[in-house]
Amino acid sequence: MKDRSDLFSNFGSSDDQFEDFEQAIPLMSEEEEKELTEAEIPDELPILPLKNTVLFPGVVVPITVGRDKSLSLVKEAYEGDKIIGVVTQKKEEIEEPNFKDLHTVGTVAQILKLIKMPDGSKSIVIQGKSVFEVENFVQDKPYFKAKVKSYPKEIDIEGVELDASIRNIKETATKIINMSPNLPSEASIAVNNINSPTFLLNFISSNLNVSDDEKQALLELKKFSETLDKVMEFLEKEIQVLDVSEKIRTKVKSDIDDQQREFYLRQQMKAIQEELGDDAEHQDIEKLRNKLESKKLPDYAREVAEKELQRLEMTPSASPNYGIIHGYIEWILDLPWEEYSEDRLDLEHAQKVLDEDHYGLEKVKKRIIEYLAVLKLKQDMKAPILCFYGPPGVGKTSLGKSIARALNREFERFSLGGIRDEAEIRGHRRTYIGALPGRIIRSMKKAGKGNPVIMLDEIDKVGADYRGDPTSALLEVLDPEQNDTFSDNYLELEYDLSRVLFIATANSLDTIPAPLRDRMEIINISGYTLEEKTQIAKKYLIPKQIGENGLNKEQISISDKAVEKIIDQYTRESGVRNLDRQIAAVCRGVAAKIAKGEEGPHTVGDDEVEDFLGKRKYFSDAAERTTVPGVATGLAWTPFGGDILFIEASVSKGSGKLNITGQLGDVMKESAMLAISYLRAHADEIGIPEEAFKYWDLHIHVPAGAVPKDGPSAGVSLMSAIASILTQRKVKGTIALTGEITLRGLVLPVGGIKEKVLAAKRAGVKEVLLPKKNEKDVAEIEEEVIGDLKVQYLERMDPLLDIMLEKEPVNDPTEFFKVSDAHKTAVSGNNTPKTVTTVSNDN
Repeated sequence: MKDRSDLFSNFGSSDDQFEDFEQAIPLMSEEEEKELTEAEIPDELPILPLKNTVLFPGVVVPITVGRDKSLSLVKEAYEGDKIIGVVTQKKEEIEEPNFKDLHTVGTVAQILKLIKMPDGSKSIVIQGKSVFEVENFVQDKPYFKAKVKSYPKEIDIEGVELDASIRNIKETATKIINMSPNLPSEASIAVNNINSPTFLLNFISSNLNVSDDEKQALLELKKFSETLDKVMEFLEKEIQVLDVSEKIRTKVKSDIDDQQREFYLRQQMKAIQEELGDDAEHQDIEKLRNKLESKKLPDYAREVAEKELQRLEMTPSASPNYGIIHGYIEWILDLPWEEYSEDRLDLEHAQKVLDEDHYGLEKVKKRIIEYLAVLKLKQDMKAPILCFYGPPGVGKTSLGKSIARALNREFERFSLGGIRDEAEIRGHRRTYIGALPGRIIRSMKKAGKGNPVIMLDEIDKVGADYRGDPTSALLEVLDPEQNDTFSDNYLELEYDLSRVLFIATANSLDTIPAPLRDRMEIINISGYTLEEKTQIAKKYLIPKQIGENGLNKEQISISDKAVEKIIDQYTRESGVRNLDRQIAAVCRGVAAKIAKGEEGPHTVGDDEVEDFLGKRKYFSDAAERTTVPGVATGLAWTPFGGDILFIEASVSKGSGKLNITGQLGDVMKESAMLAISYLRAHADEIGIPEEAFKYWDLHIHVPAGAVPKDGPSAGVSLMSAIASILTQRKVKGTIALTGEITLRGLVLPVGGIKEKVLAAKRAGVKEVLLPKKNEKDVAEIEEEVIGDLKVQYLERMDPLLDIMLEKEPVNDPTEFFKVSDAHKTAVSGNNTPKTVTTVSNDN
């Protein structure tokens, strides 16, 4: 049986082999059945595997034979005694089964007829004889052959109970035939004419609408009563299904009658409207209705659209509500509810596209390839929410376009920078004049597909005011567990965003609320190295600027040395935006020369760069700034990449006060106090006179003074600068350092290591000191990035001063910090409490 309406499929056949149902079913007497079941089973049988058929004793079925092994078996058996063994495959899809793919219980069959087909295959008509069990297979070529034994079945009920059971089976089967619209009523005559109880069960089992595994289980049952109960269970289920089917057919017929009535009334309304001259409005409504009928919509959205369309028909076109309802219906119909672009799940193609558009960024590319690989295996995977986090100009936004191109998806981008109204995300309610859906839904409409790549640019710059908090509205959008039921205030319908690949970009994570940050997978895109910038300039920036400035490759060439000079002396950034501008300036200069008649080709080397860009703008001044005691070079992280930070310390006669300037935050001030406390506690070991703390004031300054600074990572730098001024030993000019300090003398790990290392290289630093626990971060940095830069690690502050400071002091600390007795008396007589105070220029 192929479907539930075809319980006895053999009865519905139009095959010319059978003139009536009596011929279709070889009816048996009890004597014939006894002969059939007691027929001797050979010790060995050729085995014919069947894909989707279970043969029962007494039942006649046609079989199409196409496999080479099966053709050999049928040919040899038909020329011989025509007796074969038939077993069913465990899995239908296996084309070339082996022993373990076959059931071990099957049916002895006799080939009644062999028919050769035009395509080379053969059809046979076989009749089941008796059940056997395979002991073991003895050959698999040219066809399967097995040793078999009888599989006897026990008739364990008799008399009145048997008669009642058989009558019940026949009545139920007859009821099913009468209820099924696809089966002729004559089929019940054939069923009632079967006298043999065993053959009746075999015949009904063969035609049941159940799976092959369930039929095989029926064949393997040894007790007649168990088979009877199981067959009856299946028949009762079929009756229930047919009851439900009948109810459905009745309901569908009623719905069709209603539709015909509605169509008739609409035709009348159309004629009335034409007479009234209101045909334009009617055409507009009909256009919407036709679009609704052809549009794929979820049931709940279609129900709302139809309801609103009925309201529109009843609303006069002059009414203000007419435009509101019309616009709402159009939004529903314009959205891609169940329309998706087909993903191009070709990993090699995706890698090629990403490599073509972006140099480096291996971590991001790897994540996208992983997403594609999982999507290829799983097909219905929920899209991840990615957040590209890094300094400006490193290619975060353009990377989104490349990902969309690699996936063969639509790409939409909108900037969240400066958005303060929650309605920008969720939309306005329709009660407001000029209401619209939010940006998410508008982007989906513009994309036209339900699985685009949507880039949420500058997610860290979203604001909040009395109109709501947009970041709170984004919580639902960017949660893979919730966004399959996203609700827009305008639509008021659940919309599935789970297949959208959202990519957010941010320069800083500090301003992103923790719940929103937790919903995104943060991928850090750090700054580019000199080598990476050089390759980006050669492969992308120079060809782009040559084209944008009206030049061609024959007219201008820029050497690698010139590019490196522009990067080193004219830009100071993590990304490549300023590099792009400087290359554009060079191209404009060449374009001006060509416009004046100086035909090329023009070669721009490192000597010619200054002609186009003027004097160099940036210098590696780390060594120059540390030529006096009290100046240390620190490494800092900023939203724009890494940078070097000079810590300056000086002393003057006073009473042990501490002055801090340079717009330092509370954490950085506390780091300075920690450094002083540590040095005071270890003054004798380090060689700092006691007078330095009692009779001298310490001033710490961090340029540039107009830029706010904070964080614990300047701890070791502050420590070095203060120790330098108090020991009068200069800080080595080629060393920069970063790390948090504690009163116990530990050096704790900090973040932004790669950005800081790049900043050190840009500034001409030869050696960096990092916390020991940041060693793992350095291991992730490419070897070519570190280059000849020497990296040392610190666990404690004890060896720091010997590494950072020159051995010989500029001045003897004992003599330098000596003060007169008069000064000591003045300080001692001062009533000012001897506590460390902080003075800053915080606004």
